[in-house]
Amino acid sequence: MTRLFSYRPNVLGLALTLTLTNMAFASESKSQQDAPSQEQELSQAQDTSESIEKCSRSSNYDIYLSGIHTGTMSRTEAWLGEAAVVTSKSEASILGIGTQYNQRAELSWSNTTNEWVTDKFHQKVTGFRARDMQATFSNNGRESRVDLDGDIESYASADIPLRDVDTLAIQMRQYLLQGRKQFALIRQASDAMERYQFYVQDKLTTNVEPWGELTLIPVEQTGAEEVTYYFAPSMDYQLIKARYHGIILQGLIELNHYSSSCGENVG
Repeated sequence: MTRLFSYRPNVLGLALTLTLTNMAFASESKSQQDAPSQEQELSQAQDTSESIEKCSRSSNYDIYLSGIHTGTMSRTEAWLGEAAVVTSKSEASILGIGTQYNQRAELSWSNTTNEWVTDKFHQKVTGFRARDMQATFSNNGRESRVDLDGDIESYASADIPLRDVDTLAIQMRQYLLQGRKQFALIRQASDAMERYQFYVQDKLTTNVEPWGELTLIPVEQTGAEEVTYYFAPSMDYQLIKARYHGIILQGLIELNHYSSSCGENVG
């Protein structure tokens, strides 16, 4: 069955997506244990193209729900030219239930549409909202095939690529580098497509530990979840924090460590 776009509100989506961001709110054909490491994949590809730039970015975040520290998240981007493997891992306690999140996403640059698109991703969640989800994408991200705990569904978007949360974050960064002030993106959720509208706000300057005073670009998201993201131009336009504006719970992730061997033009 092919499902066309539909809205699916989820109050705790980003709280878990923040656990992700996956902006909160995610594929591989093998298990994480059997899959080759990012370094192995990049080395194999490097053998065939020594001129392609290879680098990585690593970020660690603290997760808060309603002001209470509930967990941590790590995210690594392994780049080889115009393609990347992104792994996200988190552990958190949501509503008193321990939750572990693992996602591995592969993305690449589309020369046809000049944007980042998800090729596939594999997401495994235990505890709160447990699931095993694998998704593959075709037609420049406009079509997807989702395997959710063994149930297969297909989705199609007429105008905007479907993406996982990590590719969403990378495409947001791309739009900021291009100077865009507003844009729309669609996330492939486990059983729906969630469309978001983004509005870039005026820059602000604030003190962010442990980096001190930083200039940040806030980006407000509306749609199935309302979120504000903060990107730092002086740190490769990386995500410094994201705040989930829930009716019941207020979610927050804050960067506590960042390292990169990539130049600003990568990703």
